[in-house]
Amino acid sequence: MPNRSLDDLTPIAFLQTFIIELMHASEQLGSEQSQQLIENIAQTAGCFFEEVYRSENANKKSTLNIESYIELILGLKNNIGGHFSLSSSNQDSLCVCNTRCPFGEEVVNFPELCGMTSSVFGGIAARNFGYAKVEIAKSIAQHDGCCEVYIHLNPELAKDKPGVEYSANKHTDKQAQNFDALHSKIEDSMLKIWRKQSKNLVRKHQPPVIIANSAGMKKVLQSIEIIAPTTATLLIQGQTGVGKELAARAIHAMSDRGNKPFVPINCGAIAESLLESALFGHEKGAFTGAIEVHKGVFERAEGGTLFLDEVDSLSAAAQTRLLRVIQEGELERVGAKQVLQVNVRLISATNANLQEKMALGLFRKDLYYRINVVQLEIPSLDERPEDLPALIDLILQGMSKKHNKSVATVSAAVMQKIRGYHWPGNVRELENTLERSLLFTTGSEITELKLDIGEPNSTAINWKQKREQAITKVEQQFLQVSLQQYQGDIKQVANCMEISTRAVYNKLKKYQINPDDYRK
Repeated sequence: MPNRSLDDLTPIAFLQTFIIELMHASEQLGSEQSQQLIENIAQTAGCFFEEVYRSENANKKSTLNIESYIELILGLKNNIGGHFSLSSSNQDSLCVCNTRCPFGEEVVNFPELCGMTSSVFGGIAARNFGYAKVEIAKSIAQHDGCCEVYIHLNPELAKDKPGVEYSANKHTDKQAQNFDALHSKIEDSMLKIWRKQSKNLVRKHQPPVIIANSAGMKKVLQSIEIIAPTTATLLIQGQTGVGKELAARAIHAMSDRGNKPFVPINCGAIAESLLESALFGHEKGAFTGAIEVHKGVFERAEGGTLFLDEVDSLSAAAQTRLLRVIQEGELERVGAKQVLQVNVRLISATNANLQEKMALGLFRKDLYYRINVVQLEIPSLDERPEDLPALIDLILQGMSKKHNKSVATVSAAVMQKIRGYHWPGNVRELENTLERSLLFTTGSEITELKLDIGEPNSTAINWKQKREQAITKVEQQFLQVSLQQYQGDIKQVANCMEISTRAVYNKLKKYQINPDDYRK
C-alpha cells in the first residue's frame, strides 16, 4: 500500500478509491456481468449529468446538439480531474483526447474503468442522436500515455469501426435484459437520490440573477467581484426590498465557500427570548421547552456563509455574544459549558442607520467595527430606473411560470405608470404588484397595474399611523438607553420617564425588552 497520510485524502481521491474497489469486487460476478454492472452504473450516472446540464442551461425539452453534447462530456470529465479536449468534430463523428485520467494513476491496474467513460459518452449520445459507437483507440490504462476516444454517430460509417454500440433501444440482448431487471430497483433508487441532491446542487451553483443596467448596480457588481474571493466580513446597507440577501448570495456563490452552506436568518423576525438559541444553539434542558440539543445558525453554516439580516435588531446580550464569536471564532450553546470552534464568513445587513443607534447606545461600537470591515450599499429602485425593463421581464417570466400564465410584457401606459411611481418597497414591492396584476390579466400583456395605494381620503389615517409608529420607535429606544444608563434599575428608569414602575414594566412587556439583559 502506498505510504500516504489521511491528511492527503480528498473527496475525489476517496471516490476514486471507492470505485476502483467496487470494480474489483464486481469481478466475482464474472467478466461479462462485471462489465454490464459498470455500464449500468455509468448509464444511470450519465442520465443524472445530462439532467443537471439541461437544468443549468434551461434546455429541458429539445435534444442536445453536437456543440452542447461536446460541452457536456468535456465539462463532466474535466470537473472531476481529467484533462479532456476536443481533437476533431463533424456531424458523423467526433474525437476527444485526454492527458490526465480522473481516476488517477491506479487506473492502470483496472482498465475496465474506461468502460465507464464509454457508457457515459455513448449513453448520452444515443439518447440525443439515436445511435453512437464509442471507440477507445488509446487509453492511459493501457499504458498509451494518453486517451483518444472516438464517438461515431453514423451507423453506416461506423459498422467497420471497433467499439461499443449504443442506441435508444439498446437492450435487446436477453441476458442484458435479465441483468437490467436484477438491478432496476437499485437504479431507480439511485436516480431518486441523485435528483433530490441535484435540486440543491443546481440551485447552489447557478449564480443569482442580478439586473445591473444602471450605473449604481454596475458598481455593486464590481464591488462583489472584488469582495467575494476574500474572507472579509461585510455589512450590506440599503432600504427594505432592494435585494440585500440577493447580493449576499452572489458574494457567497462567487467565493471559495460557494459549495458550502449559505444560511440566512432575519434577526428582526425572531422573538428576543429565542434569538440567542437561534443564533448559537442550546443544550437539552437549558430552559423550559429545550427537550433536545439544538444547533444554531452558526453551526449550520460551518465552512460557509452566515447572513444576518436586520442585524440592528439584536439585543444587547446577543450583541455581546456575537462579538465574542467574531473575535475568538468560538461559541457556547445556551446552557452549555463546552466551547465549539466555528469557521463562518459573516455577512450582515440592515436598513437602519447604525451610526444613530450607536449614538443612542443601542448598538455596540466594537461590534459595528467588527461587522463593517467592508461596506456595500445597494441603491433603491428609484435610483436605478435603467433596470426597470429587465427587472419586469425577469419577474413576469418567473410569475407566469409559477401561475401557469403566458404574460410576457406590460403595456406602454403601465410602463409609464411604473416609471412614475416611487416604489417605497423597492424590488419586493414591484414583484408583489406585478404578481397581483398578472393574476387578473387574461391576455399576454398587463394593461392595468394594481398598485397597493390607499384612497386619497385616507391621508389623515396614514399620517396618524406614521405618527404613532414614530412615537413608538422613540419610546422603545429611550427605554433601552435608560435601562443601559441605569443598569436595569426600573425605579430609576420610572423616575427619569416620570411614570410609575408599573407603567415601565407594561412598556417593557409591550416591546419584549428584558431588563435582566442590562443588569451587571
